[in-house]
Amino acid sequence: MDSFLHILTSYVLPFIMVIGPVIFIHELGHFLAAKAVGIRVERFSIGFPPRMVGKKIGETDYCLSWLPVGGYVKMAGMIDESLDNPETITGAPDEFMSKNSAQKMLVISAGVIMNVILAAGIYVGITLFEGVPEIKEPIVDTVSPAMPADSAGMQAGDRIMAIDGQAVANWDEVIAIIHNSPGRPVRVAWERDGDRLEATITPKLSVAPVGPGGDDREIGLIGITPRPSFRPVGFFEAVGTGFQLTWANARLVVGSLWKLVSGQASVKEIGGPIAIAKMSGDVAKGGAASLTIWIALMSINIGLLNLLPIPALDGGHLAMITVEAIRRKPITSRIKMVMQQVGMVLLLVLMVLVLFQDAGRIGLFGKIKGMF
Repeated sequence: MDSFLHILTSYVLPFIMVIGPVIFIHELGHFLAAKAVGIRVERFSIGFPPRMVGKKIGETDYCLSWLPVGGYVKMAGMIDESLDNPETITGAPDEFMSKNSAQKMLVISAGVIMNVILAAGIYVGITLFEGVPEIKEPIVDTVSPAMPADSAGMQAGDRIMAIDGQAVANWDEVIAIIHNSPGRPVRVAWERDGDRLEATITPKLSVAPVGPGGDDREIGLIGITPRPSFRPVGFFEAVGTGFQLTWANARLVVGSLWKLVSGQASVKEIGGPIAIAKMSGDVAKGGAASLTIWIALMSINIGLLNLLPIPALDGGHLAMITVEAIRRKPITSRIKMVMQQVGMVLLLVLMVLVLFQDAGRIGLFGKIKGMF
């Protein structure tokens, strides 16, 4: 029971605190855009069907659904994640298919737009109230699951003291040594709650850009991020810095997605709900500001991920709308239904695959077994 409560409070609750607002703001974007162009909204759901609980207010059913892989706004006259009978499309003026291509694209894109706005708002707000993040001290903020640092037992809040017997005074010194040691074991010493811990860690060979706008090169990574300190700034600098952070993180996400699509990265590198839960729990240990920044990063990740041209994702809907605009006639309801069904199956398979990968990375099956 103690282990269950530990998992619940340390990982499940932080996960809900992170993913909940991201999904809600995404679906709110679709909802508000649909209302703005005169589309009747039949359901506002957090989670995918089947429906679990909810309440109908006016013409809209607000509910929670069983599959926790996102959410959806069910608009009249649209074949989507709900997989409703296409015969419900009547051609009424308040249906999705009765709107022009620009209106449809606005409604479908609104979720991603809201995710980016949320991230930008968080970055601006954090910058205004906390200051500009500066990386100075060699303190770990997050540890990526299944990476060398995680395997060695490093945790958020650890202060790195020395590498291969050489004392390190700042984060730049840590990164210089780690980046230049791909595949070469290094002896890392760190401090936690006054105790000194040590482990031999072999940085994983990776290809990544070095420096702002830098070219890709081979470097060593152990899966840690730094804990920033904050320099106070004024309003206009906060806004500028907030938008710069949003743009920089969006570029990183797009770059990662391109590597995945082009085959430069493996599906095995994708982190799913369990990995996000673990990292959310680790980040939460750094305080409210760190967790809020993590929400901004997840909002950008999940928002842009939705633009992939996969049926059942926003990108899939945008692709179909684009094809219809070029052809100047709609794709048949039967074809749309089949594409949505295929898309849902692909998403479910990917979700199961990623869940098993996550569980294997953190040894979840062994931990669950140890609870009984």
